[in-house]
Amino acid sequence: MVELTRIGRQANEQQWYKGIAYRLISELRLASRFNWRQWWAEHESLSPVQRLGKFIEEVLLAIIPQPIVIFIDEIDCLLSLSFPTDDLFALICHCYNRRDQNPEYKRLTFALLGVATPSDLIQDKTKTPFNIGQAIELRGFSLDEAMALTRGLEGKVEKPRSVLREILKWTNGHPFLTQKLCRITQMIIYTIPAGSEAQNIKNLVRSQIIENWEENDHPEHLRTIRDRIVKSNKIGAESLLRYYQQILRIGEILADDSPEQKELCLSGLVVKRNGKLTV
Repeated sequence: MVELTRIGRQANEQQWYKGIAYRLISELRLASRFNWRQWWAEHESLSPVQRLGKFIEEVLLAIIPQPIVIFIDEIDCLLSLSFPTDDLFALICHCYNRRDQNPEYKRLTFALLGVATPSDLIQDKTKTPFNIGQAIELRGFSLDEAMALTRGLEGKVEKPRSVLREILKWTNGHPFLTQKLCRITQMIIYTIPAGSEAQNIKNLVRSQIIENWEENDHPEHLRTIRDRIVKSNKIGAESLLRYYQQILRIGEILADDSPEQKELCLSGLVVKRNGKLTV
């Protein structure tokens, strides 16, 4: 797992690519088997991305005989770096295309995690688009999938399954919000009797999440959504909020994958279902 936030946004291009190599060495526990700093220094005549590519081929694929999956987390933070990162995704494309010439590359897979669409990843439109990946659209918990959470509600409510069903109506199965509301329910000093689940959960949502939401937003979630909308440079906050207001008023609109719709989906304000966007 390469967590890009651990490398930092203040790193220059040289430091950033070196940081990726370091995270790979650390996560794969290769430090005792290979002097990577010496290797990196010996190849300083190459550009940072060339060094990383050579490192993957001559070190990772050479030392590790098993399949390798490299998870790159928080890819959306790339959009705020001071230098272009198109070359990183061009390198991933190169590794994919190398499978024809070098079968060793068939053992290598990249999984990119974060709030972005494949079209966002390569900003320079004169370069080949990042079209080798497959976007995975995450969905919220269903009632059956979330049933494990009822164990934490036992003793606090008479009917844990009924309470969880009401919680999911508010959170739409969002993993973080579902667990947060379960935790709030678990910490109340009274028992929720059978038949009163809907009203009790509604009261908890209003008092513990909606009212004074900025103060109650711990760990942070709603403020992150707000900041993404307010600080949107590509589209603008006013345009996004007007679009969201339209969906909120009508209930749902046809999905057309416009920039506004993509940004609202990525923010978490709306969700795409059956070809339509809804709050």
